[in-house]
Amino acid sequence: MGIPMKLDYRTIWISDVHLGTRGCKDEYLLDFLRHVECERLYLVGDIIDLWKLKNGFYWPSLHNEIVRTVMAMAKRGVEVIYIPGNHDELFRGYVGASFNGIEIVARAIHETADRRRFLVLHGDEFDGVVCSSRWLAVLGSEAYDFLLVINRWFNHCRRILGFPYWSMSAYIKHRVKNAVNFIFEFEQALIHEARNHGLDGIICGHIHHAAIHEVDHGITYSNCGDWVESCTALVENHAGNLSIIRWAEESTQLLEDVDLETCPDQRRLAPLN
Repeated sequence: MGIPMKLDYRTIWISDVHLGTRGCKDEYLLDFLRHVECERLYLVGDIIDLWKLKNGFYWPSLHNEIVRTVMAMAKRGVEVIYIPGNHDELFRGYVGASFNGIEIVARAIHETADRRRFLVLHGDEFDGVVCSSRWLAVLGSEAYDFLLVINRWFNHCRRILGFPYWSMSAYIKHRVKNAVNFIFEFEQALIHEARNHGLDGIICGHIHHAAIHEVDHGITYSNCGDWVESCTALVENHAGNLSIIRWAEESTQLLEDVDLETCPDQRRLAPLN
């Protein structure tokens, strides 16, 4: 049995995993964690969904394995930083503490290899619904969970028919005007926060919409997405460049590219067509 190929990054950010829910794409996340190496791992909020766990306990063995894998990364020297979100806000009471090598902070300043400085935070404090109407946020979360259940069955049928994964909720979010406006306003609020701190950019989660783009005055907005719909992570390479990995779509090609870099003689065996 061969040694699995590893993707090597300087830094990785993941958010909105929602362990403890049926919507969590645990198999994809565990596969991702087993195929990456990094110096620093940021857990950017909503890693464990305590809102759902209060209403009914759901914790399969794969969720335990994900926690063990992250702890093993910390044990072998990866700097693991946990920034709690609104679904795991209970952990905000432990800011400044460290558990099994995992440091809990409210927010962080990350400096990339090319000397850019980014504010890292979950982002829920810039969501007017979460801040002003908690009951509405909980109701929205329940509706979102219902949509994910429908999406899971829909994609089960697509797999049987040989079609790739498709996110119904992401499609709706990108087409509905109010959702598009919300995403824009959320991004603008976070960009303003980065500018106020004299930083080069912002890295966040919360809205389940992975993105990287540069705006006025050279500020970079980055969102690492989620692991209930898009299975995305934000990564920094050793030169300081940021990119989004869409693991459900890109994992096979990424690992094949690493394999060819490790064993370049295989290129001669590849078919030309």
